[in-house]
Amino acid sequence: MVNYISGLVFWILAATGVFVVMPIATVNPGLATIIGITWFFMTIIVSSSIRLAAQWEQGVVFRLGKYHGLKGPGIFVIIPLIDQVRMIDGRVLAIEIPQQQVITKDNVPVMINGVLFFKVIRPEDAIIKVQDYRYAISQYAQTCLRDVIGTMSLDQLLTEREQIGKDIQVTLEHDTEEWGLEVTGIRLQDINMPEELKKMMSRQASAEREKRATITKAEGDREASANLAAAARTMAESPGAMQLRTLQTIDGLGPTASNTVVLAVPMDVMQAASKLNEFLGSHTTPVISAADKP
Repeated sequence: MVNYISGLVFWILAATGVFVVMPIATVNPGLATIIGITWFFMTIIVSSSIRLAAQWEQGVVFRLGKYHGLKGPGIFVIIPLIDQVRMIDGRVLAIEIPQQQVITKDNVPVMINGVLFFKVIRPEDAIIKVQDYRYAISQYAQTCLRDVIGTMSLDQLLTEREQIGKDIQVTLEHDTEEWGLEVTGIRLQDINMPEELKKMMSRQASAEREKRATITKAEGDREASANLAAAARTMAESPGAMQLRTLQTIDGLGPTASNTVVLAVPMDVMQAASKLNEFLGSHTTPVISAADKP
């Protein structure tokens, strides 16, 4: 962007100089040469003094080596050979935290990497107070990552990623604020563990799932037995409950011709027949044969 605007101004002034010098050259070639050389150097000076900063950029201006001020966004002018400009990107920047080995609190080695998000809020401090703010915050984030994870167990590392990111962010913000940087977030990406530990965790997870399945089945059996007992009590207390249940079962079979229905004798009929048999048996007169007479 800077080269574009400076180059554009240079070629506009150079073309203008050509149209100015050519009429003079036909009359006085020596004067035209002097004007041409002067115009050329003035074109270089003017074009190099015009800078353009995008909407997300700001220019830190140093005049004779001392901090002078901030310029931009937009077009601004500096003094050539006296002012120096460092352009700073004010957008949120992302830096990858390279994969590194970290020892957890319970002495488990893990390989972990992440991404750091930050932005420059005070460009002058980011340039003056630290040599390379990108490299500095990247190295500091790696150190904070090892320090925070070193205080946590493996289970906490696997289940509290978001909290770990917040803890690292708080530490970074506290120490990098004077550099003119603001940490907007940090996210953990991959956590790699030894293969043997992965197998052990897989077996543990499988055992936990089997345990939950067994408990769920036992609870279901208990609830089913309780419901069956309640249904049995209801049928025993209501004389017509069994007949109603029988009719519902028959109705649920449907009109399919392949179904075979066996109807049993109702319990009431069987009980009545049994009582009638007992009654008849108790009132029957014994028969005395002729052989039995004295």
